[in-house]
Amino acid sequence: MAYFIRRFILLLVTLVLVSLITFAVFQVIPGDPIRIMLGPEADEARVQALEKELGLDRPLHEQYFSWVQGVVTGDMGQSIRFSRPVAELITDRLPVTLSLAVLSVIIVVLIAIPLGIFVARRQNSFSDLMFSSLTQVGMAIPSFWLGMLLMLYLGMTFSFFSVTGYVPWSESITGALGSLILPALTIAIPQIAVSFRYIRNTILEQLQLDYVRTLRSKGILERAVMYKHVLRNAMIPILTVFGLIFAEVVAGTIIVEQVFGLPGFGSLLVTSISYRDFPLVQGIIMYITIVVVLINFIIDMLYAVLDPRIRLG
Repeated sequence: MAYFIRRFILLLVTLVLVSLITFAVFQVIPGDPIRIMLGPEADEARVQALEKELGLDRPLHEQYFSWVQGVVTGDMGQSIRFSRPVAELITDRLPVTLSLAVLSVIIVVLIAIPLGIFVARRQNSFSDLMFSSLTQVGMAIPSFWLGMLLMLYLGMTFSFFSVTGYVPWSESITGALGSLILPALTIAIPQIAVSFRYIRNTILEQLQLDYVRTLRSKGILERAVMYKHVLRNAMIPILTVFGLIFAEVVAGTIIVEQVFGLPGFGSLLVTSISYRDFPLVQGIIMYITIVVVLINFIIDMLYAVLDPRIRLG
Protein backbone atom coordinates (compact mmCIF):
# COMPACT_ATOMS: atom_id res chain seq x y z
CA MET A 1 0.00 0.00 0.00
CA ALA A 2 2.85 2.42 0.84
CA TYR A 3 4.42 1.75 -2.58
CA PHE A 4 1.09 2.51 -4.29
CA ILE A 5 0.68 5.76 -2.32
CA ARG A 6 4.23 6.89 -3.17
CA ARG A 7 3.73 6.24 -6.89
CA PHE A 8 0.34 7.97 -6.85
CA ILE A 9 1.82 11.06 -5.17
CA LEU A 10 4.61 11.08 -7.78
CA LEU A 11 1.93 10.91 -10.50
CA LEU A 12 0.16 13.96 -9.08
CA VAL A 13 3.41 15.90 -8.70
CA THR A 14 4.32 15.13 -12.33
CA LEU A 15 0.95 16.35 -13.57
CA VAL A 16 1.20 19.57 -11.53
CA LEU A 17 4.71 20.29 -12.84
CA VAL A 18 3.67 19.64 -16.45
CA SER A 19 0.62 21.88 -16.05
CA LEU A 20 2.81 24.70 -14.67
CA ILE A 21 5.35 24.36 -17.47
CA THR A 22 2.63 24.15 -20.15
CA PHE A 23 0.82 27.21 -18.84
CA ALA A 24 4.04 29.22 -18.44
CA VAL A 25 5.32 28.38 -21.93
CA PHE A 26 2.17 29.65 -23.62
CA GLN A 27 2.40 32.94 -21.74
CA VAL A 28 5.76 33.77 -23.33
CA ILE A 29 5.13 32.51 -26.88
CA PRO A 30 4.91 35.44 -29.34
CA GLY A 31 1.53 36.12 -30.94
CA ASP A 32 -1.77 37.44 -29.66
CA PRO A 33 -4.62 34.94 -30.20
CA ILE A 34 -7.20 37.70 -29.83
CA ARG A 35 -5.62 39.72 -32.66
CA ILE A 36 -5.41 36.59 -34.82
CA MET A 37 -9.05 35.81 -34.13
CA LEU A 38 -10.42 39.33 -34.73
CA GLY A 39 -7.89 40.43 -37.34
CA PRO A 40 -5.20 43.14 -37.16
CA GLU A 41 -7.72 45.92 -37.87
CA ALA A 42 -9.97 45.17 -34.88
CA ASP A 43 -10.61 48.12 -32.61
CA GLU A 44 -9.38 48.11 -29.02
CA ALA A 45 -12.88 47.94 -27.54
CA ARG A 46 -13.62 44.62 -29.28
CA VAL A 47 -10.23 43.24 -28.25
CA GLN A 48 -10.80 44.11 -24.60
CA ALA A 49 -14.34 42.72 -24.68
CA LEU A 50 -13.16 39.36 -26.04
CA GLU A 51 -10.27 39.23 -23.56
CA LYS A 52 -12.76 39.72 -20.74
CA GLU A 53 -15.09 37.07 -22.19
CA LEU A 54 -12.25 34.53 -22.39
CA GLY A 55 -10.84 35.51 -18.99
CA LEU A 56 -7.50 36.67 -20.46
CA ASP A 57 -7.69 40.00 -18.62
CA ARG A 58 -7.32 38.38 -15.20
CA PRO A 59 -3.99 37.95 -13.34
CA LEU A 60 -1.91 34.98 -14.47
CA HIS A 61 -2.25 33.04 -11.22
CA GLU A 62 -6.05 33.30 -11.42
CA GLN A 63 -5.97 32.13 -15.04
CA TYR A 64 -3.78 29.16 -14.06
CA PHE A 65 -5.92 28.00 -11.13
CA SER A 66 -9.07 28.46 -13.20
CA TRP A 67 -7.55 26.37 -15.99
CA VAL A 68 -6.39 23.60 -13.61
CA GLN A 69 -9.85 23.49 -12.03
CA GLY A 70 -11.29 23.14 -15.52
CA VAL A 71 -8.91 20.28 -16.37
CA VAL A 72 -9.96 18.42 -13.21
CA THR A 73 -13.68 18.94 -13.88
CA GLY A 74 -13.44 18.34 -17.65
CA ASP A 75 -14.08 21.98 -18.60
CA MET A 76 -10.90 23.12 -20.38
CA GLY A 77 -12.40 26.31 -21.71
CA GLN A 78 -13.46 27.43 -25.17
CA SER A 79 -11.43 27.00 -28.34
CA ILE A 80 -10.57 30.39 -29.86
CA ARG A 81 -10.37 28.95 -33.39
CA PHE A 82 -13.41 26.65 -33.42
CA SER A 83 -15.64 28.43 -30.84
CA ARG A 84 -16.38 25.05 -29.25
CA PRO A 85 -15.50 23.57 -25.85
CA VAL A 86 -11.96 22.19 -25.82
CA ALA A 87 -13.10 18.99 -24.07
CA GLU A 88 -15.63 18.37 -26.84
CA LEU A 89 -13.01 18.78 -29.58
CA ILE A 90 -10.62 16.44 -27.77
CA THR A 91 -13.34 13.84 -27.24
CA ASP A 92 -14.18 13.90 -30.95
CA ARG A 93 -10.56 13.24 -31.96
CA LEU A 94 -9.56 10.92 -29.11
CA PRO A 95 -10.83 7.61 -30.62
CA VAL A 96 -8.62 8.07 -33.70
CA THR A 97 -5.38 8.85 -31.85
CA LEU A 98 -6.00 6.32 -29.08
CA SER A 99 -6.88 3.55 -31.55
CA LEU A 100 -3.74 4.28 -33.56
CA ALA A 101 -1.51 4.33 -30.46
CA VAL A 102 -2.96 1.10 -29.01
CA LEU A 103 -2.73 -0.73 -32.35
CA SER A 104 0.88 0.40 -32.77
CA VAL A 105 1.84 -0.84 -29.29
CA ILE A 106 0.09 -4.18 -29.92
CA ILE A 107 2.10 -4.65 -33.13
CA VAL A 108 5.34 -3.80 -31.28
CA VAL A 109 4.58 -6.28 -28.47
CA LEU A 110 3.49 -9.11 -30.80
CA ILE A 111 6.60 -8.82 -32.98
CA ALA A 112 9.42 -7.47 -30.78
CA ILE A 113 9.14 -9.83 -27.80
CA PRO A 114 8.94 -13.16 -29.74
CA LEU A 115 11.62 -11.95 -32.17
CA GLY A 116 13.91 -10.86 -29.34
CA ILE A 117 13.55 -14.25 -27.62
CA PHE A 118 14.09 -16.12 -30.91
CA VAL A 119 17.31 -14.26 -31.73
CA ALA A 120 18.65 -14.34 -28.15
CA ARG A 121 18.49 -18.15 -28.22
CA ARG A 122 20.54 -18.12 -31.44
CA GLN A 123 23.30 -15.70 -30.51
CA ASN A 124 25.91 -15.09 -33.26
CA SER A 125 23.92 -17.12 -35.79
CA PHE A 126 22.95 -15.93 -39.26
CA SER A 127 19.43 -14.98 -38.06
CA ASP A 128 20.98 -12.92 -35.23
CA LEU A 129 23.21 -11.04 -37.68
CA MET A 130 20.37 -10.54 -40.17
CA PHE A 131 17.79 -9.22 -37.71
CA SER A 132 20.35 -7.04 -35.91
CA SER A 133 21.25 -5.45 -39.25
CA LEU A 134 17.60 -4.91 -40.17
CA THR A 135 16.94 -3.15 -36.88
CA GLN A 136 19.67 -0.63 -37.69
CA VAL A 137 17.77 0.20 -40.88
CA GLY A 138 14.45 0.34 -39.00
CA MET A 139 15.79 2.84 -36.47
CA ALA A 140 17.29 5.06 -39.18
CA ILE A 141 14.20 5.47 -41.40
CA PRO A 142 12.23 8.70 -40.77
CA SER A 143 8.58 7.94 -39.98
CA PHE A 144 7.12 10.28 -42.61
CA TRP A 145 9.26 8.66 -45.35
CA LEU A 146 8.40 5.16 -44.12
CA GLY A 147 4.71 6.12 -44.21
CA MET A 148 4.97 7.25 -47.83
CA LEU A 149 6.75 4.00 -48.78
CA LEU A 150 4.01 1.92 -47.16
CA MET A 151 1.35 3.99 -48.93
CA LEU A 152 3.13 3.48 -52.25
CA TYR A 153 3.94 -0.22 -52.03
CA LEU A 154 1.13 -1.59 -49.85
CA GLY A 155 -1.67 0.96 -50.04
CA MET A 156 -1.60 1.12 -53.82
CA THR A 157 -1.25 -2.67 -54.19
CA PHE A 158 -3.79 -4.11 -51.75
CA SER A 159 -7.34 -2.75 -51.65
CA PHE A 160 -7.68 -3.63 -47.95
CA PHE A 161 -5.32 -0.82 -46.93
CA SER A 162 -6.61 2.74 -46.94
CA VAL A 163 -3.99 5.39 -47.73
CA THR A 164 -6.00 8.33 -46.40
CA GLY A 165 -9.02 9.03 -44.20
CA TYR A 166 -10.51 7.17 -41.26
CA VAL A 167 -13.42 4.75 -40.90
CA PRO A 168 -14.92 4.72 -37.36
CA TRP A 169 -15.07 1.39 -35.53
CA SER A 170 -18.83 1.81 -35.15
CA GLU A 171 -19.25 1.79 -38.93
CA SER A 172 -16.94 -1.08 -39.85
CA ILE A 173 -14.29 -2.97 -37.88
CA THR A 174 -12.63 -4.09 -41.11
CA GLY A 175 -12.72 -0.54 -42.48
CA ALA A 176 -11.23 0.86 -39.27
CA LEU A 177 -8.38 -1.68 -39.36
CA GLY A 178 -7.80 -0.93 -43.03
CA SER A 179 -7.49 2.79 -42.34
CA LEU A 180 -5.24 2.36 -39.28
CA ILE A 181 -2.94 -0.57 -40.11
CA LEU A 182 -0.52 1.35 -42.37
CA PRO A 183 -0.19 4.32 -39.96
CA ALA A 184 0.25 1.86 -37.08
CA LEU A 185 3.01 0.02 -38.98
CA THR A 186 4.67 3.36 -39.74
CA ILE A 187 4.84 4.12 -36.01
CA ALA A 188 5.58 0.54 -34.91
CA ILE A 189 8.50 -0.42 -37.19
CA PRO A 190 11.09 1.96 -35.65
CA GLN A 191 9.87 1.04 -32.16
CA ILE A 192 10.12 -2.68 -33.00
CA ALA A 193 13.74 -2.10 -33.97
CA VAL A 194 14.52 -0.33 -30.70
CA SER A 195 12.67 -2.73 -28.41
CA PHE A 196 13.93 -5.85 -30.24
CA ARG A 197 17.56 -4.93 -29.59
CA TYR A 198 16.84 -4.14 -25.94
CA ILE A 199 14.89 -7.38 -25.39
CA ARG A 200 17.61 -9.44 -27.08
CA ASN A 201 20.38 -7.92 -24.97
CA THR A 202 18.37 -8.18 -21.72
CA ILE A 203 17.61 -11.87 -22.28
CA LEU A 204 21.24 -12.58 -23.19
CA GLU A 205 22.33 -11.00 -19.90
CA GLN A 206 19.88 -13.22 -17.99
CA LEU A 207 21.04 -16.36 -19.82
CA GLN A 208 24.60 -15.77 -18.57
CA LEU A 209 23.61 -15.64 -14.89
CA ASP A 210 24.28 -18.47 -12.42
CA TYR A 211 20.62 -19.33 -11.77
CA VAL A 212 20.18 -20.33 -15.44
CA ARG A 213 23.11 -22.76 -15.26
CA THR A 214 21.66 -24.18 -12.05
CA LEU A 215 18.25 -24.73 -13.66
CA ARG A 216 19.82 -26.41 -16.67
CA SER A 217 21.97 -28.65 -14.46
CA LYS A 218 18.78 -29.88 -12.76
CA GLY A 219 17.51 -31.08 -16.14
CA ILE A 220 14.72 -28.51 -16.50
CA LEU A 221 13.59 -28.15 -20.10
CA GLU A 222 15.04 -25.21 -22.03
CA ARG A 223 11.55 -23.92 -22.84
CA ALA A 224 10.65 -23.85 -19.12
CA VAL A 225 13.93 -22.11 -18.28
CA MET A 226 13.25 -19.44 -20.90
CA TYR A 227 9.57 -18.74 -20.34
CA LYS A 228 9.13 -19.43 -16.60
CA HIS A 229 12.34 -17.92 -15.29
CA VAL A 230 14.45 -15.92 -17.75
CA LEU A 231 11.59 -14.01 -19.35
CA ARG A 232 9.98 -13.26 -15.98
CA ASN A 233 13.22 -11.83 -14.60
CA ALA A 234 13.78 -9.84 -17.80
CA MET A 235 10.29 -8.32 -17.79
CA ILE A 236 11.05 -5.43 -15.41
CA PRO A 237 13.65 -3.75 -17.68
CA ILE A 238 11.52 -4.68 -20.71
CA LEU A 239 8.48 -3.00 -19.14
CA THR A 240 10.59 0.11 -18.54
CA VAL A 241 11.45 0.27 -22.22
CA PHE A 242 7.82 -0.24 -23.24
CA GLY A 243 6.80 2.67 -21.03
CA LEU A 244 9.21 4.87 -22.98
CA ILE A 245 8.03 3.37 -26.26
CA PHE A 246 4.40 4.19 -25.47
CA ALA A 247 5.36 7.84 -24.99
CA GLU A 248 7.22 7.73 -28.33
CA VAL A 249 4.18 6.14 -29.98
CA VAL A 250 1.83 8.85 -28.70
CA ALA A 251 4.22 11.54 -29.96
CA GLY A 252 4.62 9.71 -33.29
CA THR A 253 0.89 9.69 -33.94
CA ILE A 254 0.95 13.49 -34.35
CA ILE A 255 3.29 13.30 -37.38
CA VAL A 256 1.86 10.11 -38.88
CA GLU A 257 -1.73 11.40 -38.69
CA GLN A 258 -0.64 14.30 -40.87
CA VAL A 259 0.91 11.94 -43.44
CA PHE A 260 -2.18 9.72 -43.68
CA GLY A 261 -4.78 12.46 -43.26
CA LEU A 262 -6.28 10.99 -40.09
CA PRO A 263 -8.63 13.26 -38.09
CA GLY A 264 -6.83 12.80 -34.78
CA PHE A 265 -4.88 15.00 -32.39
CA GLY A 266 -2.17 15.64 -35.01
CA SER A 267 -4.16 17.84 -37.39
CA LEU A 268 -6.00 19.46 -34.48
CA LEU A 269 -2.74 20.35 -32.72
CA VAL A 270 -1.17 21.80 -35.89
CA THR A 271 -4.26 23.92 -36.57
CA SER A 272 -4.48 25.16 -32.98
CA ILE A 273 -0.79 26.13 -32.94
CA SER A 274 -1.15 27.99 -36.26
CA TYR A 275 -4.02 30.07 -34.88
CA ARG A 276 -2.43 30.54 -31.43
CA ASP A 277 -5.42 28.72 -29.98
CA PHE A 278 -3.76 28.41 -26.57
CA PRO A 279 -6.71 26.84 -24.66
CA LEU A 280 -6.91 24.04 -27.24
CA VAL A 281 -3.14 23.47 -27.40
CA GLN A 282 -2.93 23.37 -23.59
CA GLY A 283 -5.84 20.94 -23.44
CA ILE A 284 -4.30 18.56 -26.00
CA ILE A 285 -0.88 18.62 -24.30
CA MET A 286 -2.43 17.96 -20.88
CA TYR A 287 -4.54 15.12 -22.27
CA ILE A 288 -1.49 13.47 -23.86
CA THR A 289 0.47 13.98 -20.63
CA ILE A 290 -2.27 12.40 -18.53
CA VAL A 291 -2.38 9.33 -20.81
CA VAL A 292 1.41 8.86 -20.77
CA VAL A 293 1.68 9.39 -17.00
CA LEU A 294 -1.15 6.92 -16.34
CA ILE A 295 0.53 4.29 -18.54
CA ASN A 296 3.78 4.72 -16.60
CA PHE A 297 1.82 4.49 -13.34
CA ILE A 298 0.34 1.17 -14.51
CA ILE A 299 3.83 -0.06 -15.40
CA ASP A 300 5.05 0.89 -11.91
CA MET A 301 2.22 -1.20 -10.48
CA LEU A 302 3.23 -4.14 -12.70
CA TYR A 303 6.77 -3.87 -11.31
CA ALA A 304 5.39 -4.62 -7.86
CA VAL A 305 3.40 -7.59 -9.19
CA LEU A 306 6.38 -9.12 -11.03
CA ASP A 307 8.91 -8.47 -8.28
CA PRO A 308 7.51 -8.19 -4.70
CA ARG A 309 10.92 -6.94 -3.51
CA ILE A 310 10.17 -3.59 -5.17
CA ARG A 311 6.89 -3.28 -3.26
CA LEU A 312 8.45 -4.32 0.02
CA GLY A 313 11.44 -2.04 -0.47
